[in-house]
Amino acid sequence: MMKQFFALTALTSALMLTGCQKAPATNVAVAPGAPGQVSTWSYAGKTGIGTSYEQYQQGAYNDKAATGVVSKVWFSLAQGILTETMAGLIHQAQLREMQLIVQGKDFVDEEKTATISHVDYLAKDAAGRPLSLAYQVVNKAKNGQYQIEKQYFTDPAGQSMIVRTTFKALSNGLTVYSYVDPALANTGSNDSATWSDGVLQAQDANSSLTLLTVPAPVSGTVGFVGVSDGLSTLKSTGQFNAYASTGDSKGNVAALMQHATLQQGETASWTQVIGFADNAQQSRIEAQQTLDRGIDAVLASYNGDGDAIGWSDYMQSLPALAGLSAQSTDQGKLLYASALVLKAQEDKTHAGALIASLSNPWGEVKSAEQAQTGYKAVWPRDFYQVAMALLALGDIESPKVAFQYLQKVQVNANTPGYQGTPGWFLQKTHVDGTLEWVGIQLDQTAMPIMLGWRLWQDGILSTAEITTWYHSMLKPAADFLAHGGKVKLDWNDIELKTPATQQERWEEQYGYSPSTMAAIISGLVSAADIAAKVGDSAAATLYQQKADEFAGKLEALTYTEQGQLKSAPGAGPYSDGKYYLRINSNEDPNDNSALELRNGQADTREGSVVDGGFLELVRYGVRRADHPAVLATLGEMDDLSLPDLTRVRYEFQTATGQTVSGWRRYGIDGYGEDIVSGEAYANGPGQTNTAGQRGRVWPFFSGERGHYELARALLQKPELSETELAPLRTQYVGAMEHFANDGLMLPEQVFDGVGNNSHYQYQSGEGTNGATPLAWTHAEYIKLLRSLQDQKVWDRYPLVEQRYAK
Repeated sequence: MMKQFFALTALTSALMLTGCQKAPATNVAVAPGAPGQVSTWSYAGKTGIGTSYEQYQQGAYNDKAATGVVSKVWFSLAQGILTETMAGLIHQAQLREMQLIVQGKDFVDEEKTATISHVDYLAKDAAGRPLSLAYQVVNKAKNGQYQIEKQYFTDPAGQSMIVRTTFKALSNGLTVYSYVDPALANTGSNDSATWSDGVLQAQDANSSLTLLTVPAPVSGTVGFVGVSDGLSTLKSTGQFNAYASTGDSKGNVAALMQHATLQQGETASWTQVIGFADNAQQSRIEAQQTLDRGIDAVLASYNGDGDAIGWSDYMQSLPALAGLSAQSTDQGKLLYASALVLKAQEDKTHAGALIASLSNPWGEVKSAEQAQTGYKAVWPRDFYQVAMALLALGDIESPKVAFQYLQKVQVNANTPGYQGTPGWFLQKTHVDGTLEWVGIQLDQTAMPIMLGWRLWQDGILSTAEITTWYHSMLKPAADFLAHGGKVKLDWNDIELKTPATQQERWEEQYGYSPSTMAAIISGLVSAADIAAKVGDSAAATLYQQKADEFAGKLEALTYTEQGQLKSAPGAGPYSDGKYYLRINSNEDPNDNSALELRNGQADTREGSVVDGGFLELVRYGVRRADHPAVLATLGEMDDLSLPDLTRVRYEFQTATGQTVSGWRRYGIDGYGEDIVSGEAYANGPGQTNTAGQRGRVWPFFSGERGHYELARALLQKPELSETELAPLRTQYVGAMEHFANDGLMLPEQVFDGVGNNSHYQYQSGEGTNGATPLAWTHAEYIKLLRSLQDQKVWDRYPLVEQRYAK
């Protein structure tokens, strides 16, 4: 159907656009109302993300590579429309949203709220698996009066975004408009805009966009959001004033442009190209060059059709895809989407910079007045997960480039404003290394060592290369793991003695964490092996001794026998007060010490909180899957009788009637919507955390549990039959596939049925407005498939297992 719609000739479309429309408004004065409403970001539950595929040349992106000009444009889709679109660096948003506005006899609809949306991929194989990040979106009006079909992709040979639209009227007298809300230079304020001869241009300092539309709109206006942007008055009066410019005033600007008025059964089609550059002249050139290349040719190049190098070529370069598809329950659809998503979330100026998510969680209530990255930033922990997943796919180039990138985010003498012991890796940074958050999370210092060791073992890093990296990056990291040290950077002024961490993997608490200690021990053992190979015997001995010391203290520091979680023994798992704590703030795991206030959750005691971090002990090989403390903690993790405040496990029904499980990060988690009001999570400027905030189920825990259950099964039998593997696929792979949305994006959190749902009206198991797609979740899914295929946990470190878990 899409091909038929887009086969309309330019002449036919032009007749449709001029034959039955409202009289065009005349652009006159400068738009009033600066600076407009306070700007925010957009809905974070993305149903699609995209960018062009680019090849490396000698570990970097440049225009001399086989793919030619490096396109540095990324986009996201949510609620059926184009949302945050970035150009330049991967976190530099230039557009907040672009959607259609439909005016009927007695209504003015916004496409994002007035339609039911379905997302699909333009390029798929015979099994329906996506081969490219080009999308087809079909939005059907809830009132039944129209249907919208769109295609979204970028130009791999330039700096532009393409949207092709077909609008079909199912009733009489419908006028359709485009509403465009720029957010240049990664803020929603300080913009200006002009409308002239059917062309929209917007500017903020050294960031500019130009929107070209073919056929050209019949009229348009620019103005300040909520005051003179056209949409506000269209809703209130049915008309809008036409302004050619926002003048010298800066603010939150938007544009409204009229395409056509149609009668029942009529259709109209148009193509829109958004060019990005640092000035208006060049951004218009970028958009025009894309049009000149021909949109069909651009799409073919983006996909990698024929001689063009595009996304299909990247997919063909991944040797593990076929085998891993056999481990899925959906014929590999989510697998293929996951491979595309992970590769797309890499910056193209700083090759190897893998971000956490192309989204801002709860973005529609988060201020855009100041630049922010949201999740479009580097966390070495999430980074490690993605690099290991790319390796599991058989991509040997990207993980190596990623590993080499890590030196950019390691603390050393050149870190601005730093005093103290070097070697640890920064909590969160921009892709160019700009400091953002500066807490010390020791798993994020261990994981670069673990990644380097794995790349060396797999032959991706030579012995000569790992020797160089050991001296320049890995040895300082291992020294910090072994000793800790004095740190002074920005607000952070601490003397840390390991294995205590300033923050665990949820970035919130000081103390002794099972998941962090699992990484520390594995990192030190890996560092010891490298040190021995390169002839640093003293360091090798030290690192191994420290790993042994920390492994020997593990239960004494993190396992309680006097926990507060207790329930009556029953048919299912129950809590008996004996379990690994999420975090222990001192050396006594039985004293029920108070945890620090986080996310609105007050008076939280460590003995009341359990999380799945202890499963990392099994994943890396620090503890056997049948270790008594591990088995004991499963009761608290799985106890369905606990109150929702402390309960971790929830159950969901799949479309086939299968019951699958999901887990929260930890009990008493406040990182999520308010279950009393139903409103978004609040933590931005001018916002206050509320006691009703509650973190929900995170899909990647189904993957973590799947890895554990595989490890436990392999203790009983070194090779599992198909009959024995099938339940693992159904329960854990199937759960993750169930949590994926229409566009095969895996979310950070899904709705678990608890609390007020009136605001978002989520379905059970549906992704919330947290970060989507979350790279960590997609990575965990890929690694679970690889672990099932190999019948060996992908993240297992054999030297660690041999020393501690045999």
